[in-house]
Amino acid sequence: MSQWTDKLRKLEASSLFGDDFFLTWDKTRDELDAVFAVADALRDLREKNVSTKIFDSGLGISLFRDQSTRTRFSFASACNLLGLEVQDFEEGKSQVAHGETVKETANMISFMADVIGIRDDMYIGKGHTYMKDFSNYVKEGFEDGVLEQRPTLVNLQCDIDHPTQSMADMLHLIHHFGGAENLRGKKIAMTWAYSPSYGKPLSVPQGIVGLMTRFGMNVTLAHPEGYEIMSDVEAIGAKHAAEYGGSFVKTNSMKEAFEDADIVYPKSWAPFAAMEKRTVLYGNGDQAGINALEKELLAQNANHKDWAATEAMMALTRDKSALYMHCLPADITGVSTEMGEVDASVFDRYRVPLYKEASFKPYIIAAMIFLQKMKDPAAALERLERDGKQRLLTL
Repeated sequence: MSQWTDKLRKLEASSLFGDDFFLTWDKTRDELDAVFAVADALRDLREKNVSTKIFDSGLGISLFRDQSTRTRFSFASACNLLGLEVQDFEEGKSQVAHGETVKETANMISFMADVIGIRDDMYIGKGHTYMKDFSNYVKEGFEDGVLEQRPTLVNLQCDIDHPTQSMADMLHLIHHFGGAENLRGKKIAMTWAYSPSYGKPLSVPQGIVGLMTRFGMNVTLAHPEGYEIMSDVEAIGAKHAAEYGGSFVKTNSMKEAFEDADIVYPKSWAPFAAMEKRTVLYGNGDQAGINALEKELLAQNANHKDWAATEAMMALTRDKSALYMHCLPADITGVSTEMGEVDASVFDRYRVPLYKEASFKPYIIAAMIFLQKMKDPAAALERLERDGKQRLLTL
C-alpha cells in the first residue's frame, strides 16, 4: 500500500475533493496521477479480499442518455466497491416528458445521492453543457439547503471527452509498459476505422488526443478526409505535446499512422461537421433530414472499407507487434459484421489484453469518486488496509 500512499502524499491533488470530473484536460498531471494511484490501490485491496467500503449508505445515480454496457456496469461496480447502492434514472419512466425541468430533476434525484454518473454523448454542443448545468443545479440545491450534501458528478462520456475510457486506456498502458515514465516517446496511432454504422461519438479519439499527449507520447491522429474531430481538441493535443515533450501529428493515411507504431487504436467515429448537422436536425425534429444524412454518411463510410486493422496493417507496426486497443465493442470482420474495424484474427490475438484494458474502468471510476469524497485519500486507504475487513468471508 505504501507505494501508492507515499505517491499520493507527494502529489498536489487536494482540489479533487468535492469537485466534479468532466474533462481530463481540466485536471492537472498531479490530479490525473492521483486517480491512477488510487485505482491501483483499490484494485490491490480487492484482490487481497479487503473491503473498500467508505460509505455505509448512499446512492450513486446512473443517468445514461445513450446505450452502454461497459461504462454502465463499470459505474455500478465502482459505486458498489465503495459501498454505494446504484439507482438508474430512466428519463422515459420519469416526469421529464410531462415538462419536468433539468433543474427540478437534478434536485429531486439527489436527496441522498453522493455521486451522479452521466452519459450524454449523442449531440454536439449538448452533452457537456447538460452535465455542467446539472452540476450547477445540484450545487444551488445544496447552497439553498434543499440537499444535505452536494453530489459530485462523473462524466461517463459526453460529446467532447470520455475521461473514464481514456484514463482506463492509460492505466492499461502504464501496466503494459511497466510505468508511466516508459510511455515517453511511444507512438500511438489513433485512427479512424470502417464501420457499417454511422453517428458514433467523437469523444473516444478526442479523449486519446487530449490525454496521451500529456505523457510525452507521440500521438498520430489518422482519418480519411472529411472525418475531422473538434479543432479545439486538436489544439489541446498540440499544446500538450509541446508542453510535455511528445508530438501530435495528423495524417489522412492509415498506413502512415501504423508504421512503427507501438500502440494502435483503430476506432470508427462520425465526422464532426456531420454530427453538428445531425444535432440541428434532431433539434428541429426533421426525421426526413436525419434519414437523408444517415444514408449519405453510410455511403461515405463505404468508400473507406480499407481502413481496418488487418494482419497486413499490423505487420507495419514496430516489430510487427504493436499493442492493439479498442474501447469495445469492435466491429469485427466476419464475426459481428461482414466488414468492420478489425480482422477476426487480430481481435482474437488481442482478446485478453482488450478485456484487461476494459477491466481498469471500474477502478478508475471508483478512484474518481474516492478522491471526490476523501479529504485525505492516503490516510483513508491506509485505514482500509489496517482495518482489513474481509470483503468475502473465508473460513
